[in-house]
Amino acid sequence: MIRNKRKISHCFFGILLVAVCLCFHSCGAVKTTYKVTKGTVKVAYNVTKFAGKTVYTIGKFTFKVVMAPLTWPLAHRGIESIDDLPPKKAIKKGRVKTSPYVVNGKRYVPMNVKEAETYRQKGIASWYGYETHRKKGGHMTANGEAFDPEGLNAAHKYLPLPTFVWVTNLENNRRIALRVNDRGPFIKGRIIDLSAGAAKRLGFYKKGTARVLVETIKLKG
Repeated sequence: MIRNKRKISHCFFGILLVAVCLCFHSCGAVKTTYKVTKGTVKVAYNVTKFAGKTVYTIGKFTFKVVMAPLTWPLAHRGIESIDDLPPKKAIKKGRVKTSPYVVNGKRYVPMNVKEAETYRQKGIASWYGYETHRKKGGHMTANGEAFDPEGLNAAHKYLPLPTFVWVTNLENNRRIALRVNDRGPFIKGRIIDLSAGAAKRLGFYKKGTARVLVETIKLKG
């Protein structure tokens, strides 16, 4: 009789422990806005399309995506070819995302989408696009989007286009989400080029460079 009571007691305790763990896990999931798995940040997002624009919303960050006319010059004019085609021809054919490209005679081979999912790197960030302010008309990124000097966008040599990333300024701990839609930087020792607007938000616009952490955002849904 005593043994049976002990068995019932142990069984009840086990069920209670499992219930508590499930409750704790469930509560934690509600409070967590993203989760990290093998270096990948998974985030919920919203997409709205209207008047030729696609608007992505990731948390408090909004990205307005507009395709540029093919008559606009590239923001990075040093790009000689993409997928062995003239840059604008490759853009028109949609052969950009992970295609090899050539800049100043050097061939770059981007990582594939699967590899990019776990990308995480520390290094030096700079910003670009100042020269576009002084020229009439707009400029085009390497995937055909309109370049916005004040937008939340960036350039990367190896990530697929486009890719969303978190960029954290390790010197002041400011962090923002950015859309990688261009190629660069092509200066030794730098891992990512930000728009002037993004550099201002991260607090290194006047300084010109900063040490940062770049992490891929994997969109859920």
